[in-house]
Amino acid sequence: MANFQDLISFCQGYDKAYNPTNENLKIPNLQLLYQEANDKLDSFKTQKTAFDNVTNDRKNAFANLKTLSTRIINAISVSGADALAIADAKAINKKIQGASSRKPPGAETPTPSENPGNSISTSQQSYDSLIDHFTSLIELLNQNELYKPNEEDLKITALQTKLTELKNTNTNLINAATAKSNAMIARNETLYNKVTGLVQISREVKQYVKSVFGANSPQYDQVSSLEFKVRRK
Repeated sequence: MANFQDLISFCQGYDKAYNPTNENLKIPNLQLLYQEANDKLDSFKTQKTAFDNVTNDRKNAFANLKTLSTRIINAISVSGADALAIADAKAINKKIQGASSRKPPGAETPTPSENPGNSISTSQQSYDSLIDHFTSLIELLNQNELYKPNEEDLKITALQTKLTELKNTNTNLINAATAKSNAMIARNETLYNKVTGLVQISREVKQYVKSVFGANSPQYDQVSSLEFKVRRK
């Protein structure tokens, strides 16, 4: 963007000598393109910041889920519930802990990676699965009359509130990922469209300056060193 601003400034300095027939290369349209690109970049930065914030919110919301689930298992195990109910609860907890497959002794349980942005990604499926397993665990507890812990955060009402928090942060991140992705698409279209994008237009401006003043001219030397590269991420 800084280079494009310099490019416009150089072209303005050529005064009447800079007079392309291509409307896209005229100074007023270059200025409009610069402003549009700035707006799209600002929008992407805003959405990126929002995405980062809700990513942290979700990470924090899920941070204690495994520990909480283990405490629930300990609580139901001493509640007087029948062995089958306890076994079912432990089976759900294993899924929450990520222990459904065999691992070498001492191996750490993997946690969902922080690369959402795609609703069908492995990361997103991991969070969706955690919510699903925790929902099943709460339902099991809700159907067991003997599960009545004194600890406030282990009571079913508190667990339901926790579940709502998990669902909300997960949904917020999905929505933020979509907004970020759309902002990136809009930004890339303005910067990298093969016909009207800022990168392409800048190359054509440089080529026009070269045609007017010559390859060895000081004017072309001014603009030829300005780099414009495609970076889509």
